[in-house]
Amino acid sequence: MTLTINQQCTGCHACYLVCPNKAIYKTGESSPKFAIHQKRCNDCIGQFEHSQCVSICPIEEAITRDGIPANPAGSLTAC
Repeated sequence: MTLTINQQCTGCHACYLVCPNKAIYKTGESSPKFAIHQKRCNDCIGQFEHSQCVSICPIEEAITRDGIPANPAGSLTAC
């Protein structure tokens, strides 16, 4: 499975801070603001029940798994 961060990324740093494999890196001033190093990312398999970047991302559809939104529209709910 391949996780990617798309142009909807706002650069909030949430995913960067929680990645256990240090697979997320800043791309500079372009969009998306962050990217995922494919050789380092293992989708948190064997480490966590869910991918940490997907679990914490506050922007719906900013992270995709094999081209499909991993946090689709409507996945974030108000407390």
